[in-house]
Amino acid sequence: LLNVCRVVRRSMSSSTYKENTVNIEGHCINYLKTGEGSHHIICLPGALGTIWSDFKPQIEGLDKTKFTIVAWDPIGYGKSRPPNREFNPRFYHKDAEFSAKLMEVLKIEKYSMLGWSDGGISAMIQAAATPDRVKKLVIWGANAHITDKDMKLYEGIRDTAKWSEKMRTPLEMVYGAEGLRDMMQEWYEALDQIYKKGGDICKKDLLKITAPTLILHGNKDPVVPDEHPVFLDENLKNARLHRFPDGKHNVHLRYATEFNKIVTDFLLHE
Repeated sequence: LLNVCRVVRRSMSSSTYKENTVNIEGHCINYLKTGEGSHHIICLPGALGTIWSDFKPQIEGLDKTKFTIVAWDPIGYGKSRPPNREFNPRFYHKDAEFSAKLMEVLKIEKYSMLGWSDGGISAMIQAAATPDRVKKLVIWGANAHITDKDMKLYEGIRDTAKWSEKMRTPLEMVYGAEGLRDMMQEWYEALDQIYKKGGDICKKDLLKITAPTLILHGNKDPVVPDEHPVFLDENLKNARLHRFPDGKHNVHLRYATEFNKIVTDFLLHE
């Protein structure tokens, strides 16, 4: 889903960390790898998201002696362009496939996954497709299906001209005003296609997920109604739900220190 809570004050890159590119099936994929820890993590961003717009507090805040962190720009996002993003009803699955291929190229056999919003959806799809490789799964702001209520929420955010400046500016810096507008429209149309075909994104995949799963949810999330984390908690075999009472869609940014501690405890000790 669209990450409506990105703000300008988060810098879009950091000179402390070195980004690299790798060619996967003819696509130039931008990624960052940092840390020396034995527990590997891959971070999947949300709609239109990038390494730095979506995961700066985790890249900088998680313990590098315990974790090795991989973050990436999916095809058509951030620095993984060209080509431009192609939105269709299978775009979540394509991101899941390329996330798995990236870890193969980096020769990382087993890892945990952190997925925000759209990235959480792709993380579930990937965890279902490669259960032997995914140790643990952490998702927030994600959903396995689309409802009529959801489409009404998406309708309210599809026009980027109506966004606040602090929401719009960071992404316009990456894509330009027209590019951002067009991408949001295409994103909405892809979700509308999924909705008109029954709304199932990855409900069937949930039964295939064997990794212990931590679902985090902001009780005041304006984009993801409460029914979605409840549904995931009830339909994943080994999951628990943690709530942020005053949290919205971006709990990992707004409550970064608390979020990082909860995730660290889950990945290393539970």
